[in-house]
Amino acid sequence: MTAPIRLYSGPLSMFGAKAQIAALEKGIEFELVMVPFDWTRLYEPKHPEVLRINPKRQVPVLVHGPVEIFDSTQIFEYLEDLKPRPALWPADIAGRARARLLELKSDEVYFPPIIRLMGLQATPDDPAAVAARDAALGFYDAMERTLGAQPYLAGPYSFADIAFYMAQLFGARMGAPMTDATPRLLQWRARMTERPAVRAVVGPMAAYLVAQGRPLPAFLATVPR
Repeated sequence: MTAPIRLYSGPLSMFGAKAQIAALEKGIEFELVMVPFDWTRLYEPKHPEVLRINPKRQVPVLVHGPVEIFDSTQIFEYLEDLKPRPALWPADIAGRARARLLELKSDEVYFPPIIRLMGLQATPDDPAAVAARDAALGFYDAMERTLGAQPYLAGPYSFADIAFYMAQLFGARMGAPMTDATPRLLQWRARMTERPAVRAVVGPMAAYLVAQGRPLPAFLATVPR
């Protein structure tokens, strides 16, 4: 019997959502384990399996028989090796390099200013908040040029699209949304939002936000919850 795949995530985990979408896009069956979360204690107490496997004490964590890994990018790579079709990296070596760099930029260049905004919601005029929003806007401009006339960021649909879609969702939540200044990115986001795998993940996330009385980005209003 093939060992089941277990994916540990959280109701508002951007990185966990990335891994979920990737598995769904590939048609990989998995058991989703949502770890405890509330607005006061956040992810405390930590799930024991997350603590055991990830020294960073964070989701996502994936368990598949003897394989126990963490980090959304590492999970992407494992899923790609596990089920190469449909491919979620471009076929050519240069295309894969570009897509991997875009995925990295979403996590390591774009998202840190969004994290800063999470702690500055009560003081939007704070210079640090202004700088974080400016950084996000600059990133959108760069991604608009990267997208160009392509349907997706690296040409074919890839992990890069999943990564940036989820990151910009949190950007919109934290007061740094994309605007009409990047019309191609807005069209790309609309295409992404229509993908069944994306809707299957962001729908429950949107429902959770609404149930907690939290604001919902407008582009998620039509996603079934």
